[in-house]
Amino acid sequence: MSRAKRALPLGAVVLALGVVLSGCGSEDAGARDGGVSTGKERGMDMQEAAEQSDAMLDAVLKGIDPDVRWAHGPTTTRACGVTRRRAVMTVVSPELRQTFLDRAETFWRKNDYRIKAVNKDEKFPAVYAVTKNGFGVSVSFRGKGQAFLEADSPCVKESKVAASTSEPNGPSYKDVYPLPRPNVRSDFWSGTGD
Repeated sequence: MSRAKRALPLGAVVLALGVVLSGCGSEDAGARDGGVSTGKERGMDMQEAAEQSDAMLDAVLKGIDPDVRWAHGPTTTRACGVTRRRAVMTVVSPELRQTFLDRAETFWRKNDYRIKAVNKDEKFPAVYAVTKNGFGVSVSFRGKGQAFLEADSPCVKESKVAASTSEPNGPSYKDVYPLPRPNVRSDFWSGTGD
């Protein structure tokens, strides 16, 4: 396989790995994020981090206009953090995927998130941001053009994590995995061809 063909997937892997690693925090996380301490230093546990992640995901979804239908993705925990996920069930046409990402990015910039990376790939574009208290958030388009949102906590105290109490604005698909591909059409987002 030629180097040119490998460059794009490798770049996407590096970006994704960077976002995952940003969620676990490090000794210099406070310095890097303007002197703000990590969740663990402030006594936050995984459940509180999950609730904050839910609030962040709820807010960005409300900030995307016109609205889209979404369902919960799986929650995962790691040694010292938690990740919440949302899957967009609205069909977003290829022509409007960058518009969708731009609206998420604009929302984050207005709310003092720092944009870490933007992937302008035509097929799998994404935007990655971080909050001052070390939460990493992202919106990315993946297979079949489905948009996914994720929030990764910084390193926090270990605890049990309950299911999210945020109500999806469409079918919940509770205990359905994998989630179906986007199946809700929007006059604005879906266009006519996809």
